[in-house]
Amino acid sequence: MTETASLRALALVCSLKPSPAPSSSEKLAREVLDALGEHGVTGDVVRVVDHDVRPGVEVDMGDGDEWPAVRERMMAADILVVATPTWVGHMSSVAQRVLERLDGELSETDDSGRPLISGKVACVAVVGNEDGAHKISADLMQGLDDIGFTIPAQAATYWNDQAMGGTDYLDLDETPEAVASTTSTLAANAAHLARLLKEHPYS
Repeated sequence: MTETASLRALALVCSLKPSPAPSSSEKLAREVLDALGEHGVTGDVVRVVDHDVRPGVEVDMGDGDEWPAVRERMMAADILVVATPTWVGHMSSVAQRVLERLDGELSETDDSGRPLISGKVACVAVVGNEDGAHKISADLMQGLDDIGFTIPAQAATYWNDQAMGGTDYLDLDETPEAVASTTSTLAANAAHLARLLKEHPYS
């Protein structure tokens, strides 16, 4: 298929560390964006904890809530990447809050009653020096699917340290081949699906 439709991606980095602290989650998210770039996708990164994203399940919680500005960037994108660290076997609290705020999209519908988010593609990136990546990916992808995102094949890339290890993804001298290969596949599938949906939206 000829890659004619221009595409945009947004990576929501759900690190607990505010900028400019180094983040393993952001490193992997940027690797996903670089891989998407090989398929004509331009991308941006938002580190969620840098913004005052209030708790709640509405599009705008008011009183200085900064989620609407993040949401505006998300709505302008065709592909959403949610990148999270692993904490005690689970996604970060920031990633959980993102899912909770995305729940507000269920009430933002078009004339057919379909969520405005329909037609956007979502994928997941997980890092951690403990296990949990498969469960986190499953939880995130189920939530994103419920909200209305379309999930491509092999839509998760991850890196975990060895059991009871203490190495961070940032500590690695180079990206492991298995991670690079998985990230490449994710990007190819996500770009392909996003382009199909942009050229042939759900009816």
